Amino acid sequence: MYRFLARRTNSTFNKVVLKRLFMSRTNRPPLSLSRMIRKMKLQGRENKTAVVVGTVTDDVRIQDVPKLKVCALRVTSNARSRILKAGGKILTFDQLAMTSPKGRGTVLLSGPRKGRQVYRHFGKAPGTPHSHTKPYVRSK
Repeated sequence: MYRFLARRTNSTFNKVVLKRLFMSRTNRPPLSLSRMIRKMKLQGRENKTAVVVGTVTDDVRIQDVPKLKVCALRVTSNARSRILKAGGKILTFDQLAMTSPKGRGTVLLSGPRKGRQVYRHFGKAPGTPHSHTKPYVRSK
């Protein structure tokens, strides 16, 4: 669907979504509900659809979830129930392509790519001065 839209429309939104759909799982990191709420609270983003090419996960630290319109590849069951209970709406990418084929009225979001635990091990060698790198082995 998005391969067709990226080719036939002059919308950069469709090209970006297509590129992200082909990304590996590590490059499609999950987005927490709290981060999505924080990003959608910004100026001019009210009544827009949050588009996530990845998984939307629940965050128990957030008590009250506002009304959100979300389009994602996958939404965890707890996050789904909380969004729907707040009066929100969850769309698939097929439904989004029907409602806004050029991506008008949407906000494209993604999770933190460097949020994975492996990134803590990268950098200067652990034990060297000014190194905050996590060692793979604590002791031998």
